[in-house]
Amino acid sequence: MPITVDIDVMLARRKMSVGELADRVGITPANLAVLKNGRAKAVRFATLAALCEVLECQPGDLLRWEAEDPGGG
Repeated sequence: MPITVDIDVMLARRKMSVGELADRVGITPANLAVLKNGRAKAVRFATLAALCEVLECQPGDLLRWEAEDPGGG
């Protein structure tokens, strides 16, 4: 998938654990792990907004688009 999730980068910058972020955002650690590992099919804007509020960042700090490898990658 050409969308890359960089939640782990922001967690490291904020020196915050996945569990703490999940608690502060109001989602389960398991659901946060699905999102963080790029396995989510969708993300609610309310969840994205909460992540940005807690991490004090912009959506573009958490999500980025990368072109797919034309060779079949």
